[in-house]
Amino acid sequence: MMAAAVVSGAAALGAQTFSPPKTPWGHPDLQGIYSNDDETGTPMERPAQFAGKSLADITPEELQKIVKERNEQFVEGVSGTEFAGGLRPPAHLIFDTFDRKNSRAWLVVDPADGRIPRRSDAAPRRRTGGVSTNANPRGPFNSWLDMGLYDRCITRGIPNSMMPAGYGSRYDITQSPDSVVIRYEMIHEARVIPVEDGERRRTVDGRTRATGPRKYLGDARGWWEGNTLVVETTNFLPETAPQGATEQVVMTERFTAVSPTVVEWRVTFEDPNTWTRPWTFVMPLTKVDSSQQVFEYACHEGNHAMRNILSAARAAEK
Repeated sequence: MMAAAVVSGAAALGAQTFSPPKTPWGHPDLQGIYSNDDETGTPMERPAQFAGKSLADITPEELQKIVKERNEQFVEGVSGTEFAGGLRPPAHLIFDTFDRKNSRAWLVVDPADGRIPRRSDAAPRRRTGGVSTNANPRGPFNSWLDMGLYDRCITRGIPNSMMPAGYGSRYDITQSPDSVVIRYEMIHEARVIPVEDGERRRTVDGRTRATGPRKYLGDARGWWEGNTLVVETTNFLPETAPQGATEQVVMTERFTAVSPTVVEWRVTFEDPNTWTRPWTFVMPLTKVDSSQQVFEYACHEGNHAMRNILSAARAAEK
């Protein structure tokens, strides 16, 4: 029933009836520890098997069957001795859960067909190394610079740091009168978002572009539209531009509390160099008990992958 309720809320595309509590300074209070671990395994785009269907066409019974199949496939994939020394549920520390309860069949809500509107003439832009070495599995590995930023414990990028990955799916939202801080469990990045007082004053083209040096997580600016926190991020470095876009990408997030325990996280991407039109995905963030604090993410300590990948490359050369 919870999954069906979340899907129905998403289908309404922003319809809001819940009034969240306010902070002492009058802003909607979104503070707390959140998790989207239950969304692990949900594909970004509509799978081919659902061609011709929209999210509204997926019944709760059909979604329940889909989630069951996804969980079974996942458990089968990590149950062999070739994975993490044969870790099997429930004796595990690597994954937050082996029983996900996805709230939807796929994440993209706009366009309605659930597909990312890629330009057919746009060349792939994932550079060597990229955010993760997974984008460059064969090397060459001549130095640490050939490894991804995630492998080097620098960043997993945005929105990747907030996408569930089997573990590290906790997020701490803290507010002050002039800023919002989102602390990610992955690599413990803290994203400080300046918040303007009142609704944003737009420039002629509708945006205030960031200036200055480009950043790993871009340059974020926030404002409130009613009970929704809107965060627009620009000025990404080329190697961390989200979703394979160029550094000209604009990422706009909307955080809206839709119940006492759920914040709808809606993310829109714009980059005419990469896509034919803007597109949006939606994911629920579920508030967890305050005892479920963000775990320590000791990324550099014991990071044998860096040393082993480089030493294996040297051994292969010999």
